[in-house]
Amino acid sequence: MLDWCFGARRVRQMQRAFRHGKITLMCLLMTVVVLRGTIGAGKFGTPEQDFNEIREHFHNRKRVEPHRVLEEAEVSTESSESNNYATFDISKLTVDEGEDEKPDPNKPYSLGPKISDWDEQRAEWLRKNPNFPNFIGPNKPRVLLVTGSSPKPCENPVGDHYLLKAIKNKIDYCRLHGIEIFYNMALLDAEMAGFWAKLPLIRKLLLSHPEIEFLWWMDSDAMFTDMAFEVPWERYKDHNFVMHGWNEMVYDQKNWIGLNTGSFLLRNCQWALDILDAWAPMGPKGKIRTEAGKILTRELKDRPVFEADDQSAMVYLLATQRDNWGDKVYLESAYYLHGYWGILVDRYEEMIENHHPGLGDHRWPLVTHFVGCKPCGKFGDYPVERCLKQMDRAFNFGDNQILQIYGFTHKSLASRRVKRTRNDTNNPLEVKDDLGLLHPAFKAVKVSSS
Repeated sequence: MLDWCFGARRVRQMQRAFRHGKITLMCLLMTVVVLRGTIGAGKFGTPEQDFNEIREHFHNRKRVEPHRVLEEAEVSTESSESNNYATFDISKLTVDEGEDEKPDPNKPYSLGPKISDWDEQRAEWLRKNPNFPNFIGPNKPRVLLVTGSSPKPCENPVGDHYLLKAIKNKIDYCRLHGIEIFYNMALLDAEMAGFWAKLPLIRKLLLSHPEIEFLWWMDSDAMFTDMAFEVPWERYKDHNFVMHGWNEMVYDQKNWIGLNTGSFLLRNCQWALDILDAWAPMGPKGKIRTEAGKILTRELKDRPVFEADDQSAMVYLLATQRDNWGDKVYLESAYYLHGYWGILVDRYEEMIENHHPGLGDHRWPLVTHFVGCKPCGKFGDYPVERCLKQMDRAFNFGDNQILQIYGFTHKSLASRRVKRTRNDTNNPLEVKDDLGLLHPAFKAVKVSSS
């Protein structure tokens, strides 16, 4: 009897909940109808009219949907926009707005305001910022490697691929040697375009990075090909400017190729700012650069006739003002701070067979520089196929030294494919570093763990 009473009570509760639910649903439906009638028609309508309107609305929507979809498809197929990169005209995106600032023709060119106390300013900054020492170890200065390329895409479509390879190569070397890197794509001074664009950039970086001791400039078409070589910094403790070159060719012969400015080291000091100021006046494009080129061709041995370039200007500056600058300039020929690719790349296999990384000289060059190839331009001084093949070989030659750390190497210097050189191990920290390329901190970990 008791069970029957509880069952009847549950039935009544369910019936009551059902009735309440119907009332709530009807109230909700009426609210929607009233609101729609008020907003849509601007007045109240009867429930029958509203239901008819709702039914008609959904019916019409279903009927026109296929038509609308077809119309959109037709518009999209007839659009002038394309998703094909191969046929897209990149020049549409490379048009700059506005014009470059016009220089004052009556004002002598300058890289910037004259600074005469940079050594004092920098020393004070370093004193106040001890967390940024200019030397990061015994005889190991803080170095910033600087390189860059044009803000526009290469004229030769494949050129951007080789710029990518070149910057990857530089990042690898800097990572192994604790060197910071700065890649520039901005033309900071329109007057100093071309050969000369590096000068205003270098000056800005010296002044904005007082913590660095040396700035290392490197052209975009130069690659590191000895990943193990450490620059002999102690050798330059009394010098401010290090370039690959020969004293006899510069000071005695005044030969325009007596040094190379595609890869050089410049100390962050007042002397550096002064020589930049003395170097720059031949650089402004136009009449100044053209007339300066005539002077350089007349005064320097074997120089062809063309506008003034930064390398010829430096040879001329040193040869004619040796007393002002020569004592602080080190022309390095003991290793290849700059190595001309034409005499190096064909000998890589011989180097691999007979020598090893860490030498930096003709036996295993620190830098291979592709002077005259101009992979980013339409025309160079050498056949395109030869340049690109040799650049691939140089990249792979340097890249092998990185891949070997991880147990791989390129199948050949001409191949993008790689092969395994050793099997993986369950004791990775015990793997021998044959080339001495692992970071010193990692080496310390290996020693302490053994």
